Amino acid sequence: MTVEFDFDGETALVTGAGGALGSAVIEAFHGAGADVCGADIVGPDSEDFLADPDPVCHHQADFSAEAEVAETIETVVDENGGLDYLCNVAGTWRGGTPIEETDVDEFDFLFDVNLKTMFLASKHTLPHLQDSGGAIVSVASRSSLEGGEGDGIYRASKAGVRLLTETVAEENRGTVRANAVLPSVIDTPMNREMMPDADYDQWADPADIAQTVLALCSEATSVTSGAAVPVYGEV
Repeated sequence: MTVEFDFDGETALVTGAGGALGSAVIEAFHGAGADVCGADIVGPDSEDFLADPDPVCHHQADFSAEAEVAETIETVVDENGGLDYLCNVAGTWRGGTPIEETDVDEFDFLFDVNLKTMFLASKHTLPHLQDSGGAIVSVASRSSLEGGEGDGIYRASKAGVRLLTETVAEENRGTVRANAVLPSVIDTPMNREMMPDADYDQWADPADIAQTVLALCSEATSVTSGAAVPVYGEV
């Protein structure tokens, strides 16, 4: 069964736009007729930027720096006449050491990239989303549901994304819906490089996750807010 979404005339902002999942979300929104703006700390000319730079507008900004976040969002709103959806995709993984061997710089880095970006983007888009009756979808993680060995700081930062999503949903009942998706290992070039012996067929395709993101922004889920939605298939 093919599912089609119609976001014609609406505007979406996607953070982490240059990554595999961010680029898939951008492509899905564009295919559904939305005006899509991407934001990433790297620009489209970087070899690490995977998204097609056309026909999407891209903004290079550090979303852990509040002034840059505020400026970028105001630019997006001014250029598009408003904002309807925010997709907090920016994030990364670090791990491999137990807590007693983990450097505080790694803690700061993961909370900046995974949680602070989500907080600042949500903070500065909410006034506009309240006007439009829009929605926020953020990327948490399956591993945020429990503690684990070697990547506790990552898990904690993603648990923060999940809990902050519930807070945004509660504070904006009837106005802005907020949900999170919980991927496990996503089939990306970086993950394949890190785990060359893994069974890639068991990993979720970014395009499939992007469809869930669109569904959570659409009227098909108009009664869904504050949810943490699994997007790791049947693994």
